[in-house]
Amino acid sequence: MAQESRVKKSLLNARVNLIFYFLTLALSFFSRKIFLDCLGADFVGLTGTLQNLLGFLNLAELGIGSAIGYVLYKPLFDHDEAKINEIISVFGYLYRWIGRIILGAGCILACFLPLIFPDTQFELGIIFFAYFAFLASSLIGYFANYKQTLLGADQKNYVVTAYFQTATIVKTLIQMASAYYTGSYYLWVVIELVFGIIYSFILNWKINQVYPWLRSEVKQGKLLFKKYPEVMRYTKQLFIQKISEVVRTQTLPILIYAFSSLKIVAYYGNYTIITDKLILLLGSVLGGVAASIGNLVAEGNNKNSLKVFWELMSIRFLVSGIFMFSIYLLLPPFISLWLGDEYILSETVLWLLILNILIGLVRMGIEQFLYAFGLFYDIWAPLLGTVIFIFLSILGGHLWGMEGVLFGNCISLILIYLIWKPVFLFTKGFKISISSYWKNFFIYLFILISSFIIAIFIINSIEIINHAKDSWMNWILSSCIIVGIFSLIYFIFMYIGSQGTRDFLKRLKYNKKTI
Repeated sequence: MAQESRVKKSLLNARVNLIFYFLTLALSFFSRKIFLDCLGADFVGLTGTLQNLLGFLNLAELGIGSAIGYVLYKPLFDHDEAKINEIISVFGYLYRWIGRIILGAGCILACFLPLIFPDTQFELGIIFFAYFAFLASSLIGYFANYKQTLLGADQKNYVVTAYFQTATIVKTLIQMASAYYTGSYYLWVVIELVFGIIYSFILNWKINQVYPWLRSEVKQGKLLFKKYPEVMRYTKQLFIQKISEVVRTQTLPILIYAFSSLKIVAYYGNYTIITDKLILLLGSVLGGVAASIGNLVAEGNNKNSLKVFWELMSIRFLVSGIFMFSIYLLLPPFISLWLGDEYILSETVLWLLILNILIGLVRMGIEQFLYAFGLFYDIWAPLLGTVIFIFLSILGGHLWGMEGVLFGNCISLILIYLIWKPVFLFTKGFKISISSYWKNFFIYLFILISSFIIAIFIINSIEIINHAKDSWMNWILSSCIIVGIFSLIYFIFMYIGSQGTRDFLKRLKYNKKTI
């Protein structure tokens, strides 16, 4: 029954994430157009810059939410309500402190706003008003919404997603109407803040409904803090893990610019807009299983956990392979139709982007299980990865320009996330030899490469790709044929060669019968 419940909750999380992904994606095109036309590019740029500034302040949280999520897995599995109350109380206490730190840092940063925006068309009044409204919205999460972590750890993140995204969609629609009919900057910002408050009230009401026994108290959390020293230990470890990734993501575009030009950075941005959306789409679908994995590991049955690991890894390979093949053949003609032939980058850059997608999606699968096992203490790994990334990217940039920077990034990711992290997971988590991982990994890789070669041979034989950039209709028809051919070949090979794929399909079939 526990297995059945995990599958159902994972599917529900994935379904809700997928629905709201497409709804918000579609709405974002229309809303951005109206905001640009009615409020102006300067105001859109101002709000985006203010939110990015506050995003840096939120780095203070890195790690605590994930640490609490891990600590909750076992008491949730055991239905230990008393312990859950204590942990959420500790979480509330820690989040209050982080909220105070962010409030203080935010007030200090506000003093520099006139220096950050010296030559803007806006009065300082609207800049400060928008800044403190965004700051207040951010602080609501630390002072009022901290209990939502319980929903995520309890495999019910679909509740958070549904309420948050519904509030966001309604808020955006009202802001669109406000911008179109009034063009008021102040009203737009007020709507942003008001919906943050409304969402907080609705979410906490729902949490009280789902967990009527939840009686967390911040004052009690202060007294219980020393009872759970693992929270701060895991938080420190996760902070280093995550801050290293922030350094990487923030440094990469700077290094690309340093060894190329602003024009090449813009061209590269056109590619990553699309690849990032595809990765976000897959993350929306498969990210919902994280809490279910935590619940599974809490059972203590490593054999079953390993079986599920390979089921999920096979699906990650299957979906990422389809994405990679689609990007390889369809992204260049898409860019050509969208922007023009002069915006197409070299095939080397395209292959490096494809490799980065594979690394990222395999990495997500590994990290979900590392988090479920509480294996965060290899803090040397992300630090070493960052050093290798900077060294190799600078060296590669000097030798080969942008391609060298991207190559250096890929090598550092492979060393840490495709080599070390699997070793860490299998030896410390599953407590088995790493040889079984390499055997299955290289089987999956062989199937992927073989499917690539066969599908490209077939597609080149029928010459369908040559007409993809003639018109949008040809591109859509070519996409359907190309994706269909590769998906069929790849699925057949994965079904024959991967036990994980067969097990996953059996699990889905069983789940449908029990719903």
